[in-house]
Amino acid sequence: MIETERLVLIPLTYEQLLKYVKCDNSLEKELNLKETSRTISPELKEAFEQTILPSVADKTKNYLYSTLWTAISKTENRMVADLCITGEPNSDGEIEIGYGTYEEFQNKGFMTEIVRGIIDWLKSQADVKSIIASTDKSNIASYIVLEKNRFRLVGETEMLLNWKLEMNNEVVV
Repeated sequence: MIETERLVLIPLTYEQLLKYVKCDNSLEKELNLKETSRTISPELKEAFEQTILPSVADKTKNYLYSTLWTAISKTENRMVADLCITGEPNSDGEIEIGYGTYEEFQNKGFMTEIVRGIIDWLKSQADVKSIIASTDKSNIASYIVLEKNRFRLVGETEMLLNWKLEMNNEVVV
Protein backbone atom coordinates (compact mmCIF):
# COMPACT_ATOMS: atom_id res chain seq x y z
CA MET A 1 0.00 0.00 0.00
CA ILE A 2 1.16 3.52 -0.83
CA GLU A 3 -0.23 6.60 0.86
CA THR A 4 -0.17 10.11 -0.61
CA GLU A 5 -1.69 13.34 0.68
CA ARG A 6 -5.22 12.60 -0.58
CA LEU A 7 -5.06 8.96 -1.66
CA VAL A 8 -4.33 5.40 -0.69
CA LEU A 9 -2.98 3.18 -3.51
CA ILE A 10 -3.72 -0.51 -3.10
CA PRO A 11 -2.21 -3.27 -5.26
CA LEU A 12 -5.06 -5.64 -6.03
CA THR A 13 -4.69 -9.38 -5.44
CA TYR A 14 -5.77 -11.94 -8.04
CA GLU A 15 -9.11 -12.45 -6.28
CA GLN A 16 -9.66 -8.69 -6.07
CA LEU A 17 -8.87 -8.31 -9.78
CA LEU A 18 -11.61 -10.85 -10.57
CA LYS A 19 -14.04 -8.72 -8.58
CA TYR A 20 -12.77 -5.55 -10.25
CA VAL A 21 -13.53 -6.96 -13.71
CA LYS A 22 -17.13 -7.78 -12.72
CA CYS A 23 -17.93 -4.06 -12.14
CA ASP A 24 -20.66 -5.14 -9.72
CA ASN A 25 -19.28 -3.26 -6.68
CA SER A 26 -18.17 -6.53 -5.03
CA LEU A 27 -14.62 -5.15 -4.81
CA GLU A 28 -15.87 -1.93 -3.30
CA LYS A 29 -17.83 -3.95 -0.71
CA GLU A 30 -14.74 -6.01 0.15
CA LEU A 31 -12.65 -2.85 0.61
CA ASN A 32 -15.45 -1.09 2.56
CA LEU A 33 -15.72 1.66 -0.03
CA LYS A 34 -18.62 3.62 -1.43
CA GLU A 35 -19.97 2.16 -4.67
CA THR A 36 -18.70 3.41 -8.01
CA SER A 37 -20.15 3.47 -11.48
CA ARG A 38 -16.90 2.47 -13.18
CA THR A 39 -16.87 0.56 -16.42
CA ILE A 40 -14.13 -1.37 -18.19
CA SER A 41 -13.23 -0.62 -21.77
CA PRO A 42 -12.88 -3.53 -24.20
CA GLU A 43 -9.12 -2.78 -24.32
CA LEU A 44 -8.76 -3.02 -20.56
CA LYS A 45 -10.86 -6.18 -20.42
CA GLU A 46 -8.56 -7.73 -23.03
CA ALA A 47 -5.49 -6.60 -21.05
CA PHE A 48 -6.94 -8.30 -17.97
CA GLU A 49 -7.56 -11.57 -19.80
CA GLN A 50 -4.34 -11.65 -21.85
CA THR A 51 -1.78 -10.11 -19.50
CA ILE A 52 -2.77 -8.85 -16.05
CA LEU A 53 -4.56 -11.90 -14.62
CA PRO A 54 -2.07 -14.49 -15.98
CA SER A 55 0.89 -12.40 -14.73
CA VAL A 56 -0.58 -11.88 -11.27
CA ALA A 57 -1.39 -15.61 -11.04
CA ASP A 58 2.24 -16.51 -11.88
CA LYS A 59 3.81 -17.19 -8.48
CA THR A 60 7.33 -16.85 -9.96
CA LYS A 61 6.70 -13.12 -10.57
CA ASN A 62 6.35 -10.18 -8.23
CA TYR A 63 2.65 -9.38 -8.70
CA LEU A 64 3.20 -5.73 -7.69
CA TYR A 65 4.72 -5.21 -11.16
CA SER A 66 1.70 -6.64 -12.96
CA THR A 67 -1.41 -5.88 -10.97
CA LEU A 68 -3.72 -2.93 -11.02
CA TRP A 69 -3.09 -0.40 -8.28
CA THR A 70 -6.39 1.24 -7.41
CA ALA A 71 -6.43 4.74 -5.93
CA ILE A 72 -8.88 5.49 -3.15
CA SER A 73 -9.77 9.04 -2.16
CA LYS A 74 -9.39 9.38 1.60
CA THR A 75 -12.13 12.01 1.85
CA GLU A 76 -14.61 10.36 -0.53
CA ASN A 77 -13.81 6.73 0.43
CA ARG A 78 -14.20 5.81 -3.25
CA MET A 79 -12.01 4.44 -5.98
CA VAL A 80 -11.06 7.35 -8.25
CA ALA A 81 -8.41 5.97 -10.62
CA ASP A 82 -6.13 3.04 -11.45
CA LEU A 83 -2.51 2.57 -12.44
CA CYS A 84 -0.83 -0.54 -13.79
CA ILE A 85 2.83 -1.42 -14.10
CA THR A 86 3.11 -3.63 -17.17
CA GLY A 87 5.61 -6.14 -15.84
CA GLU A 88 8.85 -6.61 -13.97
CA PRO A 89 11.86 -4.45 -14.90
CA ASN A 90 13.49 -5.45 -18.19
CA SER A 91 17.25 -6.01 -18.58
CA ASP A 92 17.77 -2.22 -18.70
CA GLY A 93 15.81 -1.72 -15.49
CA GLU A 94 12.85 -0.16 -17.31
CA ILE A 95 9.25 -0.58 -16.29
CA GLU A 96 6.22 0.80 -18.08
CA ILE A 97 3.13 2.34 -16.53
CA GLY A 98 -0.39 2.94 -17.79
CA TYR A 99 -3.17 4.74 -15.98
CA GLY A 100 -6.66 6.14 -16.06
CA THR A 101 -8.89 8.33 -13.92
CA TYR A 102 -12.60 7.63 -13.59
CA GLU A 103 -14.50 10.30 -15.50
CA GLU A 104 -16.14 12.01 -12.53
CA PHE A 105 -12.74 12.47 -10.84
CA GLN A 106 -10.80 13.85 -13.82
CA ASN A 107 -9.09 17.25 -13.73
CA LYS A 108 -8.60 17.21 -9.96
CA GLY A 109 -4.89 16.33 -9.90
CA PHE A 110 -5.43 12.78 -8.69
CA MET A 111 -3.40 11.11 -11.43
CA THR A 112 -0.45 13.46 -10.96
CA GLU A 113 -0.48 12.49 -7.27
CA ILE A 114 -0.85 8.77 -8.07
CA VAL A 115 2.08 8.77 -10.49
CA ARG A 116 4.18 10.68 -7.95
CA GLY A 117 3.31 8.04 -5.30
CA ILE A 118 4.29 5.18 -7.62
CA ILE A 119 7.55 6.97 -8.51
CA ASP A 120 8.41 7.30 -4.82
CA TRP A 121 7.71 3.58 -4.27
CA LEU A 122 9.66 2.56 -7.38
CA LYS A 123 12.70 4.51 -6.16
CA SER A 124 12.98 1.95 -3.36
CA GLN A 125 13.00 -0.95 -5.82
CA ALA A 126 16.65 -1.68 -6.61
CA ASP A 127 16.02 -3.19 -10.05
CA VAL A 128 14.11 -0.17 -11.39
CA LYS A 129 16.28 2.35 -13.26
CA SER A 130 13.63 4.16 -15.30
CA ILE A 131 9.90 4.41 -15.97
CA ILE A 132 8.45 4.66 -19.45
CA ALA A 133 4.94 5.60 -20.53
CA SER A 134 3.11 6.32 -23.76
CA THR A 135 0.24 8.74 -24.21
CA ASP A 136 -2.14 9.28 -27.07
CA LYS A 137 -1.17 12.53 -28.79
CA SER A 138 -4.70 13.82 -28.34
CA ASN A 139 -4.76 13.12 -24.58
CA ILE A 140 -3.29 16.38 -23.30
CA ALA A 141 -4.27 15.68 -19.67
CA SER A 142 -2.33 12.41 -19.72
CA TYR A 143 0.91 13.92 -20.87
CA ILE A 144 0.56 16.88 -18.50
CA VAL A 145 0.56 14.28 -15.68
CA LEU A 146 3.90 12.99 -16.96
CA GLU A 147 5.37 16.49 -17.46
CA LYS A 148 4.40 17.44 -13.89
CA ASN A 149 6.25 14.32 -12.68
CA ARG A 150 9.37 15.28 -14.69
CA PHE A 151 9.12 12.66 -17.41
CA ARG A 152 10.80 13.76 -20.63
CA LEU A 153 9.56 13.21 -24.14
CA VAL A 154 11.83 10.66 -25.82
CA GLY A 155 10.02 9.87 -29.06
CA GLU A 156 6.76 9.60 -30.91
CA THR A 157 4.82 7.57 -33.39
CA GLU A 158 1.93 8.61 -35.56
CA MET A 159 -0.50 8.23 -32.62
CA LEU A 160 1.64 8.21 -29.44
CA LEU A 161 4.09 10.30 -27.47
CA ASN A 162 6.72 8.25 -25.62
CA TRP A 163 8.01 9.41 -22.25
CA LYS A 164 10.76 8.38 -19.83
CA LEU A 165 11.82 9.16 -16.29
CA GLU A 166 15.32 8.18 -15.16
CA MET A 167 15.26 7.12 -11.51
CA ASN A 168 18.94 7.38 -10.60
CA ASN A 169 19.09 11.14 -10.11
CA GLU A 170 15.43 12.11 -10.04
CA VAL A 171 14.08 14.08 -7.14
CA VAL A 172 10.31 14.59 -7.28
CA VAL A 173 8.92 17.48 -5.24
